[in-house]
Amino acid sequence: MKKHNLNTKLLVALLCTAVMVMALALWPIEITKAVTNGQPDGNLHPYVGLADNGQFACSGTLLCPNVFLTAAHCFDDGDRVEVTFDTNGFFANPRESYFGTFYPDPQFCIGCGPGLAGFDSHDVAVVVLEGEGVPTSVVGTYGRLPTEGLVDTLPMGTEVTLVGYGVQNFVRGGGPPQVGDVFTRFFAPSRLVQSNNPISGEFIKLTANPAKGKGGICFGDSGGPDLLGDSNVILAVNSFVSNYNCAGVTYSYRVDTPEALSFISPFLSYCP
Repeated sequence: MKKHNLNTKLLVALLCTAVMVMALALWPIEITKAVTNGQPDGNLHPYVGLADNGQFACSGTLLCPNVFLTAAHCFDDGDRVEVTFDTNGFFANPRESYFGTFYPDPQFCIGCGPGLAGFDSHDVAVVVLEGEGVPTSVVGTYGRLPTEGLVDTLPMGTEVTLVGYGVQNFVRGGGPPQVGDVFTRFFAPSRLVQSNNPISGEFIKLTANPAKGKGGICFGDSGGPDLLGDSNVILAVNSFVSNYNCAGVTYSYRVDTPEALSFISPFLSYCP
């Protein structure tokens, strides 16, 4: 664990997120956007953290003191990653941080096939934290993995809670929209949307309609959890959106599938 003051690393991160936004995927540095149409999380989901490798930043969920769940597209295999659970993220000064190594699903692939079905696959990863990891005195509790096939038992319209760090809004007027508030933990309600898309076996589809009081995700929320209702059960990790302004539907990689659970399970041996 390390505590340090706000420094030039933050300035570099902010500049990168502003200029490196890439199409559709909630890429880490691009600003893996924060929850839109949400509200400050405070201490509602203390086990949701912000991870960065000095260049990119993503959200994620602590499963136990030493295992942090996130998305595979966030960093490179073997990257040393810094994680904080301060609700103000990079703006916490001093910031309490933990360090670990990033391990993506070896089958992760972007653009390996046509259409949405080939756009993003096996988008799940873990960070194994060093030393004793993060105690419950810091996070209170931990996120929980779902039972296998849980999503398939849920009806359309099931309430889901989105949690993440990043950009909460865009400033408009006098040119292209500019990134607004960023890198604090927010949460927002959403609902499952029925989908017959070929990717429904890997991803859940969520509404992102502010007019109906629902939030969404955008650049910077990548890897953050989609929680079942008000529980700490993780249905999926934020993955990608369907348009540049993050106002359409949200797609998140399911962690209740046999494939996802078989990737994650061996890392649980690092849990005390």
